Amino acid sequence: MAEVRKLQKKLRQIENLEIKISLTPEEKFKISRKAELRSRLAELQLQLSGLQETLGIVGDGKAEEMKDKGEDMREREDAHEVLPSPSPPASKILKGEMQSKAQAPPSPAARWGDTGGQEGIGRRQGTPEDVSAQANFDKEQQLKQEDAEFTSLKGMWEKTKFRLRLLEGHSDIVTCVVAVDNLVVSGSRDTTVKVWHVPTATEYKNLGGHSGGVTCLSAPPPEYCKRLAWTLSLSDQERFIISGSADCNVKIWALNVGQCVKSIYTFNAVTALCFVSEEDGYIVVGSDGGKVQAWSWHTFENCQSVNAHQEAVTSIQSQGPLVFTGSAEGGVAVWENRYSGRDPLKLLQHWSGQVTGCGGGPGGRLTLSPRGDRLFLAYGQAWLKILHWRIGTTSKLTNHSSITGVTDCVHQTGGLLIGSCYDVATGESTLNVFSLPQCSYLTSLTWAAAPRILCFAAWTTGSGDHRWVTGGRDLIVWEQLPRSGKQRGDVTARRNSRLDFSLLESEGDTAEDEETDDEEDDDNEREASPTKGGGGYALWFHCVLQLYMSQSLRQPMLFSPPYLLSVSPPFSPSPSLIPSLHCQRQR
Repeated sequence: MAEVRKLQKKLRQIENLEIKISLTPEEKFKISRKAELRSRLAELQLQLSGLQETLGIVGDGKAEEMKDKGEDMREREDAHEVLPSPSPPASKILKGEMQSKAQAPPSPAARWGDTGGQEGIGRRQGTPEDVSAQANFDKEQQLKQEDAEFTSLKGMWEKTKFRLRLLEGHSDIVTCVVAVDNLVVSGSRDTTVKVWHVPTATEYKNLGGHSGGVTCLSAPPPEYCKRLAWTLSLSDQERFIISGSADCNVKIWALNVGQCVKSIYTFNAVTALCFVSEEDGYIVVGSDGGKVQAWSWHTFENCQSVNAHQEAVTSIQSQGPLVFTGSAEGGVAVWENRYSGRDPLKLLQHWSGQVTGCGGGPGGRLTLSPRGDRLFLAYGQAWLKILHWRIGTTSKLTNHSSITGVTDCVHQTGGLLIGSCYDVATGESTLNVFSLPQCSYLTSLTWAAAPRILCFAAWTTGSGDHRWVTGGRDLIVWEQLPRSGKQRGDVTARRNSRLDFSLLESEGDTAEDEETDDEEDDDNEREASPTKGGGGYALWFHCVLQLYMSQSLRQPMLFSPPYLLSVSPPFSPSPSLIPSLHCQRQR
């Protein structure tokens, strides 16, 4: 078991190395061992799991438990088809209060007339019990309606067909993609920005000018493009794209002309950027040292520079006047645009990696996608984290049934949440699709020899069909096919029953969460075992205990090796929170 976990850790390190902008000879040697390590891991997993187990699912019984739960739920769903139940499945998550009120069906008057005559009229106007009964009935009807809608949506996605088209031209990993009208713009580690015409799947422009790998792209809205086009005496139909690179430059490209019209030197390697379409517009730039800068779209002058994070800024997204930045150490910052010429960004919240649960250390890669008060975070593990950024609480959304799964990117489009998924042990890649706002699992999309997906963009056609583009080892356009057509799709839609119950609200970190991939390999590392010493146990495992005060708590809590927690007499948690007790692992 110790060797399995060590191999899994090494494979994660290798996969993270493969997507770096530049590699040392030592790192290249580690990458060359991937096939050997993967083969050894497969052998060990086969020995541990047996021939009937799926390779890559190694743990402490949690995967099997999830499988059993999935089978139990399928049995319940079968029973529901025979004998309808007034109660919705327990896995359904209620929508927000305002949305529930807006969509709740009106109370049917016929239901109140069943009691007959004046008595029915009196009850309709009357007691609190009747009002409560009506509210419960309305809630049940709303949940049934939501359940029916979700079942229909799930059935539709299980039959969805996509045609895939490979866009060939980049000579290295595609690190970022963005969609502009019928064009796809991609940035690569090969230092180029390429523009593709989607209907014909051909290269439209090759924008060469960066001397380092391209790390990020952003597309300003049309109204801001018109302003810049007017100042440059270009057509008002001109569209612009912004690119950032490890060469410390931010470049603005005119797509139709195919030229760089402005270059901004930032003094730091650019790792993330985003256009903020508020007032005159700003380009918010993140660097490899954790610095966040704001540059005016009107004057292209630097308006603000803040050392916001400890490590590289890996993701920047905007939502109205709000800007969200995420960093390699797992920290997240929330900013508000104050519409001022100087220092336009005001820090509202900053949550560390300990709060977000995304602490991966130097070299990590966190991507984020905002939705209201929630932030969906992908940070290279088998889960998506959901950060309620106003109050600093988190939820966990399972995105892979194995702990060897890696989530590289997360994206929202048309009421869908899409998370990429890559298994470092098997090399299999999928896209998992969830419905919003409940985050209910719909289906998984994959195809033969699917490469690791590092970036994602999406839009819809005039007919409402989906078009996506994914980047990584390959740059691929996904085109949704008509459901009524006879043409076969290139993508296989299959459901993973282990993801049916994927949303875990505010759960503590598991052993898998605590693993970090940034530590150096240690071939002499041995599985820790407790040995008694003068002061107790010589090796302590990291644990976090949140203790709650209660009126009924009269006896002290006892905490002693091996990690026993006893409370006498039993008590019920109350809202009064005692500061957390941290026990750090010591050698």
